[in-house]
Amino acid sequence: MLNISTRKVAQVILMSREMDRAEGELRAFIDRLGEDEQAELVALMWIGRGSFEPEELKEAIQTALAEATTPTADYLLGSPHVSDHLESALDALGIDVTDEEDDLM
Repeated sequence: MLNISTRKVAQVILMSREMDRAEGELRAFIDRLGEDEQAELVALMWIGRGSFEPEELKEAIQTALAEATTPTADYLLGSPHVSDHLESALDALGIDVTDEEDDLM
């Protein structure tokens, strides 16, 4: 389903909640992800905010790849509630990251 690991998504979720102190670290983390992983993060955010339905995941990923004009970190961090959107998307896709979040805390 996804190439990006749930652990990486959980890291982005947790770090985005701590933007005041973790923005630099989060930007660096996102920048180190591969192009496909970055596109999947964007697609997940879009699903979480309702721009795409969960069953449109592949289309959302393709759209993210095709329309990438802004650095992914800038785009994601400029989106209000990014952590909430990522969590909503994972829930909608039936992916539980609770254990990964707990391990990272």
